[in-house]
Amino acid sequence: MQQRVSLITLAVSDMGRSAAFYEALGWARVKTDDGVVAFDLIGQTLGLYPRAKLAEDIGIREADLGRGAMTLGYNVSEKQEVAALIDVARAAGARILKEASDVFWGGHHGYFADPDGHIWEIAHNPFSPLSDEGAFRWNGYG
Repeated sequence: MQQRVSLITLAVSDMGRSAAFYEALGWARVKTDDGVVAFDLIGQTLGLYPRAKLAEDIGIREADLGRGAMTLGYNVSEKQEVAALIDVARAAGARILKEASDVFWGGHHGYFADPDGHIWEIAHNPFSPLSDEGAFRWNGYG
């Protein structure tokens, strides 16, 4: 198995609300015909799928989907971009969990939750510069 993630699927309770939230962040939706709302990323796709349908597809009870303890990271090139994107998320209706702030290891980050509680981290890591296209790699591109 290659070291990559192709598709991140978020189980959502209200497709319209969640799609509108990500569109309010400035993301462009991809046309789909399969009940998924998709947003192409750099090298991956973020998919929104009805929570009940995802449980059905997996073959488990909806309650067994649980809530995974994870964050979705969005790295930026410059420190000041963190606060600016936290403000974009706030305007889109996100619940801000942590305002942009310095981190003990030398970075800068903030956290927000989307309408279904999926947690996003907006981060600047000065030790991992992004590629020209905005791709992230541990220890950076250089």
